Amino acid sequence: MLADFPAVMLTGPRATGKTTTARQLAADVVQLDQPAQAAAFRADPDAALRRFAEPVLLDVWQEVPAVLGAVKRAVDADSRPGRFLLTGSLRADLEQQTWPATGRVIRMQMYGLTEREIAGRINQAQSSFLDRAETADPESFVLPDVVPDLPAYIDLALRSGFPEVAYPHRSESARRTWLDSYLDQLLTRDAASLDHARDPVRLRRYFESLALNTAGLARDKVVYDAAGINAKTAAAYDQLLMNLFVLEQVPAWSTNRLHRLIKTPKRYIVDAGLVGSGAGLNARAVLADGDLFGRLIDTFVLMQLRAEAAVSADISRFHHFRTELGRQEVDLIVERGAGRFIGIEIKAGVAPDLHDARHLVWLRDEMPDSFLAGVVLHTGPGVYQLSERILAVPICALWG
Repeated sequence: MLADFPAVMLTGPRATGKTTTARQLAADVVQLDQPAQAAAFRADPDAALRRFAEPVLLDVWQEVPAVLGAVKRAVDADSRPGRFLLTGSLRADLEQQTWPATGRVIRMQMYGLTEREIAGRINQAQSSFLDRAETADPESFVLPDVVPDLPAYIDLALRSGFPEVAYPHRSESARRTWLDSYLDQLLTRDAASLDHARDPVRLRRYFESLALNTAGLARDKVVYDAAGINAKTAAAYDQLLMNLFVLEQVPAWSTNRLHRLIKTPKRYIVDAGLVGSGAGLNARAVLADGDLFGRLIDTFVLMQLRAEAAVSADISRFHHFRTELGRQEVDLIVERGAGRFIGIEIKAGVAPDLHDARHLVWLRDEMPDSFLAGVVLHTGPGVYQLSERILAVPICALWG
């Protein structure tokens, strides 16, 4: 992107590695959370910007929002590619209607590490999981040397994708300490930086309720009643957590070819490790609750796919699908452009059968021209065909 555009902004949760990544491409770095550098940019952002070699990284840009205006003016005067990198962990200023960088700054959201990255299996020549799924060919999937069992999947999910805890040198207790500290700072200091009126105790209770209902379609009242807040406060908390990039809503899928579809979005905590920390869960507690395990694995799978889609050359938009009475439901619908889509079901079982794929079969038969493929992701070791254009594939094929 930097080779094609004058300014690129990396956004995403704190501690996902935005600054570390951007530094590898920057000739100069401006830390706008340092008072001396921030003061110069507040006084005269245009003059301050001209002092640095390009590409220049403007880190924590939201500390001095006026820097966006300086970037806009610099790009208007000279639109050569590769001039500016910006990184930030708050969404608030990006969503304002008066945001000055529209059309000048390309935005890209960064997420935690995927299992494919952690395993060192990044190969630019290798097709993505979604590309392989689109072929509906069992031979296109390769599994890692070690295929996890069900408890191992739980451990992987609870470990998190944040770089500080994603690598093996961290003990389980150290990872939990880091995640608890991260969440505490997020719900107190970072939340207060966006809205000083927020009550951190109630916000924490609401986050716990969201964590327990991640990847679910629980009624709003169920979620906010559990936190002891009202609907208005819950809506404000949702927006706050989305502005901090730790909550995401996956919209319901709609098509004029099918009727009586629900329109409620699914809420996902963006990192499965934060689900464990926010709800106080360990592997034993998750194993004892099948519904909770399913939610955690759904969140873990979307962690892998979301990051893959962000850097994909092809458009990949995520939705969920459910009819009003729940007779048909598919965990993820991945739109791939031109009205075509892939359906993905996520199951905790080790050997899914045609019954587990029945909603994908129904969707294929209802929309044969648009249905590219269906995949039932599962915790077992086998890749096999369930029906025409519908496969059973182990979750670990995501990083195989």
